[in-house]
This record gives sequence, structure tokens and C-alpha cells, in this order.
Amino acid sequence: MGPEMTRDQYAKVIERREFLKLASKGALGAVALAACSSGDADLDDAAADETLPEIEWQIATSWPVSLDTIFGGAVTFAERVSAMSGGKFMVTAQPAGEVVPALEILQNAQTNSIDAGHTASYYYTGLAPLTAFGTALPFGLTSRQQNAWLYQGGGLEMMQAIYAERFDTIQFPAGNTGVQMGGWFNKEINSLADVQGLVMRIPGLGGSVMSALGATVQVLPGGEIFQALQTGTIDATEWVGPYDDTTMGFNEVTQFYYHPGWWEPGPTLEVQIPLPVWDGLPSIYQEIIKSAAFEANMNMMATYDAKNPAALQGILEDGSITVLPFPEDFMAAAEEESLSQYEANAAEDQDFADIYDSWLAFRSDIAQWHALAEFSYLNYQQGSIGNA
Repeated sequence: MGPEMTRDQYAKVIERREFLKLASKGALGAVALAACSSGDADLDDAAADETLPEIEWQIATSWPVSLDTIFGGAVTFAERVSAMSGGKFMVTAQPAGEVVPALEILQNAQTNSIDAGHTASYYYTGLAPLTAFGTALPFGLTSRQQNAWLYQGGGLEMMQAIYAERFDTIQFPAGNTGVQMGGWFNKEINSLADVQGLVMRIPGLGGSVMSALGATVQVLPGGEIFQALQTGTIDATEWVGPYDDTTMGFNEVTQFYYHPGWWEPGPTLEVQIPLPVWDGLPSIYQEIIKSAAFEANMNMMATYDAKNPAALQGILEDGSITVLPFPEDFMAAAEEESLSQYEANAAEDQDFADIYDSWLAFRSDIAQWHALAEFSYLNYQQGSIGNA
């Protein structure tokens, strides 16, 4: 996908912003305002309150515009906030690096240097390993399980309390990619021994595990990965899944595509807002943000599930890429190392320990349920479709 096409897509987003801005000022009349309706009568009535302030935000992101899925999560959030406020609370999503560096969203939220950001919390495990719980842990929760833990299992409340204390920030789930692929490799992995000396782009606790298993780990923003693969600076990279990966062109400069992405079985993306900024918002705007983030969270997962199948089929039909499972000894060693690191982090950080206890118990219970119902059904379904 060329830069002209993606910039055109982004230009349409900006045009939408201008439409909403004019609507908020009455320049387009009642018809235009109706077009911006949130669909929620209570929110629409509140947004019509003339005492509500007009606000404009720039939301920094960790994503290039070419990723219409992940960057699209920030766009969905921005558009819904703008629409539900009747154009009074205007939010514009900005590509990685336009506001702050792609991997420095949380640091800038902590210092109250941005309005808001859209990012993956596990980029910031260097600040605190517990941030990984907000995105994904190796051998952790699927997207449905992650949402259940965050929204109904107490996970989000625990994480928000710690973000407030440690980073002076509040965060809300605002996207999920679903279980990811294991990534693109220019070296075949036949056993655990082949990981030794492998140079791989992989962030978060997954990167820490790979390092312990002998790989040389790099953390690069999305926009730098293709060139690093093309020039041989790295041997492998994880990213997301077939749709995004082929959009990034990784299939053009690698030979092997591995699965599963054990380090990201259901990674959440999130909106991060400095607490002073959040506390200064009218309550109706806070509620709008919560609703917009929730919609972005649900919509992103649906988008990936709709787009990944065709992209995978394209990879399989092309024939130039070998799709392989990771070897069993590598998977077993990675799981053992992951659990060992969790225990070590829990011993050093009581907050990590408290979250880990909640997360581990929830994982055990929901895994039993999904193994009985979901796994059984999917196994039957696959056999039925294959025999059709």
C-alpha cells in the first residue's frame, strides 16, 4: 500500500473533523447536527447543553497511518467522541511521531505533555513490568478472556489505580487485535537451539522471554520494521496477523511465517489520558470517552476477524512463504521461562503480585470453561467444514 493512498485515507478523516467542527458552530444547521448524533438520547441532550466547553484534542498514537486497523482504533475513538459531543469535544488522531515519539506515549501522559495517547501498554515494561497486564502476557488471555478480566474480573480497576499512583494517568481499553501470529523469520526455527543468536524485534515481556532463551531483542516502532528486515538488521519480527503484516510488506522480505503468537494471545490497546486533563473534563465528556473507547475496543477486534481470513488465504496462495508452527521444545521452554519471570516480578513488586494473583486465578477458571465449550465446538466445526 503506497503512502499516497494511506494519506488520502487520513485526509478523509480530517475532512470529517472539519464537518463536525462546522456542525458544532451551527454553520451546517440542524441537518448537520443530526448527522453527528450519537444515537444515545441522553448523551445527545447533554451534548446540546450550551454551557459545555468547546475542546480540541490531539491524540498521539504509536501507529503509522498505513495501519487502518490499529490507527483506525484511534480514529474510531476520536470520531465517536466528536460525534457524541455534538462537535463540541473535537479529537484528532495523529500518526506516530507527529506529536511525540511512537514509544513514548505513557511517559508524556505521565508528565501531562499530551492531551491523550493511543498505544500498547507493554511498550512500557521498562518503566514497570506490570504495564504488560494492560496489553498481554505470554501464554495469557485471549481477546474475549482479556475483556472479561478487564471489564468484569476487576482487572481494569486494579490497573487504573496503579496507573493513577505511578503514572498520574488514567487508561481505557480501546482496541484488540486478537490472537496474533508468531511472526516473520528469515531463519528457520526447527528447535529451541535455533533461537540462539536470533535478532528479533519483539517488545514487552515476550521480548524478555526471548532474550532469556538466547535471542537478541530489539524494540522498534512499526514504521521502522520493514527496513530493518530488508537490510538484515533483524532476522525476525512479530507484528500482528495476516492483514496488517502484509500491509506492512513483511511477506516481501522474509521466508517463514510462524504461529502461534504465544506472547500476544489477545492484546489490548488503550487510550491513556493524563489525570489532570481527565479531572478537568465535565462528567459528560468523561462518560463520552468511556463509551468511545469501548466502541473502539469492540470494533477493532471485529475488523481483524473480518480482514485476516482473506489476507491469510492470499499468503497461502502466493506460495513464496512457508507457514509453520513453532517447534514444541521451543514452546515449552518459552512457557516455562514466562512463568518463571512472572514469579520473579511478583517477588520484587507487590503491585505486580496483586495483579498477577487476580489474573492467574481468572485465567485458570476461564480456560477450563473455554476448553470445554469453545475448543470442543471449534474442533467439530473445522472437521465439518473440511468434510463439506
